[in-house]
Amino acid sequence: MTEAVRQLKTWIDNSDNIVFFGGAGVSTESGIPDFRSTDGLYHQQYDYPPETILSRSFYESRPEEFFRFYRNKMLYLDAQPNAAHKKLAELEAAGRLRAVITQNIDGLHQKAGSRNVLELHGSVLRNHCVQCGAFYGVEAVRDSAGVPRCTCGGTIKPDVVLYEEGLEQDVIARAVAAIRRADVLIIGGTSLTVYPAAGLVQYYRGNKLAVVNKTALAGAGEALTICEPIGEVMAQL
Repeated sequence: MTEAVRQLKTWIDNSDNIVFFGGAGVSTESGIPDFRSTDGLYHQQYDYPPETILSRSFYESRPEEFFRFYRNKMLYLDAQPNAAHKKLAELEAAGRLRAVITQNIDGLHQKAGSRNVLELHGSVLRNHCVQCGAFYGVEAVRDSAGVPRCTCGGTIKPDVVLYEEGLEQDVIARAVAAIRRADVLIIGGTSLTVYPAAGLVQYYRGNKLAVVNKTALAGAGEALTICEPIGEVMAQL
């Protein structure tokens, strides 16, 4: 155990008000590729850039192409929680972790047992008809061909926040409140480049800020920085 990991462990062992803010890197050890690393989704080749395909305007103008990409590259339903997800659920159960704030849409935090999960970008596990509002599980999208349709004929849309769409205000408010009150804030598996989500960490008022990421983050300042895979780090805590 490195000195930095030991320091983080001390902070965690002595706090009952921890908040975790995580991104795609939390799930890479579960086999879900991230977006912006050198081998991530944004460095693969498609007819359109992923940012374009995952936009509201593309979803509306080219729905069949959107759903083809979405099924192929956004659904990892066999993925299982890794050591990071499991440790966070364990800390919550022990009364130490107050909230998990995630940019991920894979549902792995809940699958590991976490309850207070604030999903900034929604979840692939929830889908609804844009016409009648009927709820559908992820299977309705996965098992369909072309554009998934409700029994009423409306399009079934994933409850994920696309580019050009705003975040849910209630989720943002709860995330801000949790971060503002936190004693320890752990930022993990994120490049902090996607706004407005990344901007939420500025509301932290404490002095125990830890960053666990494969690469150092610009502007991390006085944060305790650990450049290792987050699952390997969390397994030591």
